[in-house]
Amino acid sequence: MPVSHCINCGAELAAEHRHCPGCGTERWTPPQENSSSRPPPGAGSQPFGPAPPRPAAPPRLRWLPLLFAAGAVFWLIQLVQFAAIVAAPTGRDELRQALTNAGITKDVSTVLAVESVLVFLLEGTAAALHAAAYYGLRKFRAWGWIAAVIVAAAWSLVLVGVPMLILLLRRTTRQAYGVS
Repeated sequence: MPVSHCINCGAELAAEHRHCPGCGTERWTPPQENSSSRPPPGAGSQPFGPAPPRPAAPPRLRWLPLLFAAGAVFWLIQLVQFAAIVAAPTGRDELRQALTNAGITKDVSTVLAVESVLVFLLEGTAAALHAAAYYGLRKFRAWGWIAAVIVAAAWSLVLVGVPMLILLLRRTTRQAYGVS
């Protein structure tokens, strides 16, 4: 006879145990096979069976998550490059000189610190949104589609994202990601 375990704490149950000796949870037994208690087609035999498989992505959408993964990598590279410039004394001096050449003469160090924080926040947010769009689109989650729309809307400010925004807002794409 196969070994049985408690569904609550995982303790091993002997064949005669009706309740778990460790936590007292009643032993789970599968429903009896008859016409009235038969599970619906596709349902698992366990109380918490696996979710039904999601349909495969339409062929024209399989590349979509990879585009956002590339965007996440791009923004992470930009973030690391800027961090390297700010961390190096020569880089900070060049940034101070650029701010002075731009006409900022008072408290250049404070302006540099504020600018650095803003750049880190913007590039970090861009990387996080791209990563969320990648993961969510790959797993066919509605929030992934939403993150992708936000990214594409930001891209549309430079006209690059307009075709992507049009693709994302099509009915077939929205339905593929569970957004109606």
